[in-house]
Amino acid sequence: MADQTSDSTSPVAPLSVSSPTATKKDNTNPVDSKLTELNESRAELLNRIQNLKQDLQSWRGKLDTQVKVYREELSGLKQTLNLEVEQLREEFKDLKTTLNQQQDDVSASLKSLGLQDSKEQIDKRSEVTEEKVEALSTDDNAKEAEH
Repeated sequence: MADQTSDSTSPVAPLSVSSPTATKKDNTNPVDSKLTELNESRAELLNRIQNLKQDLQSWRGKLDTQVKVYREELSGLKQTLNLEVEQLREEFKDLKTTLNQQQDDVSASLKSLGLQDSKEQIDKRSEVTEEKVEALSTDDNAKEAEH
């Protein structure tokens, strides 16, 4: 049985020399054209992938730049806001001092005129005003702490 099996190295008696060669050429032409087509398709796909990679790199670079610009702008705005909040605190402090001084002046004037009852009403108003100023300062501190 081993004698009946033929492998590619055993000599085979050709029936016709031109027949197998012609068939081989017919078989290689479609294979060659298919290989060429596949190679072209592969090259095209690789080119597309390369272009997509470049586009992605470009997009990432632009995005990184945009994020950096926004962060810088945000940082600048935050510094400006903090400066303005600090200025407002100073102004509120000055206003409080001025109001207290005016209250003391009015109290002294009323005392000299002998109107003590009015002084008590002014003291109550002053306390309410001070509480409002302190509440505003506390709100500003809380908002600043959030950011």
